[in-house]
Amino acid sequence: MQNENTNTRKLVVLGAGESGVGTALLGNAKGYEVFVSDFGEISKAYKAQLAAAGISYESGKHSEEIILKASVVVKSPGIPDKVAIVQKIKEKGIPVISEIEFTAPYTNATIVGITGSNGKTTTTLLTGHLLQREISKLGIAGNIGDSFAKSVHEKKCSHYVLELSSFQLDGVFNFAPYIAVLTNITPDHLDRYDYKFENYVASKFRITMNQSEKDFFIYDADDETITKYIQQNPIKAQCIPFSIHRELEQGVYLKDQTIMMRFNDNEEKIAQVSDLAVSGKHNTKNAMAAATVAKLVGIRKQTIRESLSSFKNVAHRLEEVLKIKNVLYINDSKATNINATYYALEAVRKPIVWIVGGVDKGNDYSELLGLVNEKVKAIICLGVDNTKIVEAFQGSVDHISETQSMREAVQTAYHISEKGDTVLLSPCCASFDLFKSYEDRGDQFKEAVRNL
Repeated sequence: MQNENTNTRKLVVLGAGESGVGTALLGNAKGYEVFVSDFGEISKAYKAQLAAAGISYESGKHSEEIILKASVVVKSPGIPDKVAIVQKIKEKGIPVISEIEFTAPYTNATIVGITGSNGKTTTTLLTGHLLQREISKLGIAGNIGDSFAKSVHEKKCSHYVLELSSFQLDGVFNFAPYIAVLTNITPDHLDRYDYKFENYVASKFRITMNQSEKDFFIYDADDETITKYIQQNPIKAQCIPFSIHRELEQGVYLKDQTIMMRFNDNEEKIAQVSDLAVSGKHNTKNAMAAATVAKLVGIRKQTIRESLSSFKNVAHRLEEVLKIKNVLYINDSKATNINATYYALEAVRKPIVWIVGGVDKGNDYSELLGLVNEKVKAIICLGVDNTKIVEAFQGSVDHISETQSMREAVQTAYHISEKGDTVLLSPCCASFDLFKSYEDRGDQFKEAVRNL
């Protein structure tokens, strides 16, 4: 729909964050009449970018008389479909799409799209790390760093690695990456999907719905939700599974703690698990997915192996902060759901003082009981309402504290912990009750630890 004559077409962008402003700048450059509307406040930096490009915008309101004259509306992924202005736009039959959908027709680059409930940021950055040594014009964008639209507007990339959230995928209709990666699917963001897990699953699989037989779909074969969906909904793309539990006839798997690839009866070693720069079973899977992408785009095996061992992990994801009095402090603020925290608890080998809590998104904490009973010696709740957490674990650990600030939580952990323990911030929840974002939460944790 974007490739028609745009001289008289009106583009309305809802939300003036990174993706919205990027879309506005790209749309303006492609000849659209652009209007940006944000119900909240727009940052000074983004206002300056819009003004410099001569793009009209408003903040603190949505002017229906302008918005409802749009030819196409690009909606920020943070705005739910249920809000009144979006409903009115749809009632008028105006297409509502995502920045990803809008941008894709304006680049001929090879696109790798990566999604999943957990691991997508690490897998995106790791894939970029594997590709960058041999691909000079590489863009890493989407739900991380620059928006896809801004990157296409400003750069000429031959390849893009895009981190894609379910919210971004909800607004795609024709988007088809050459390589799609699905790291896993566990319950998350169910408040946006009518509390129906099947709706969330279908949203994740939108990443492959427009792929053809010439494209590739990489997925976790150990994930029951993914494998069940594929059995019921055949995928057109060439499927490449990966597994840490069983050897595969085609795909990527472990043999004697070595990552192996088998395509068309050709088996080759990729890397030893012990040589990976990131630890934990989940990161072995992330490495498998990234290495498969690298292989498909022609990166040399030696480069893949060397890059897997030199990667630096993403901030706020099992990030080791400091060791104080032989107690290790780990920032896992990016863990905003049960599955992410499960991986964190699983990865830590020492007794754990666990800082947990925030805005609950429908968590079933019973899934963590086995690991908590085995590894956690104390729980420090950090949230406005900690009732669910206290009720779930009060019979599993000897000590549960409730705190209302990061400084208080870290101070409490400092006094409870003993030599050889690990203090783990892995909140299992969204951050918006006490913090601006998971990054803000993680940064406050690191600052509080350094101030001990």
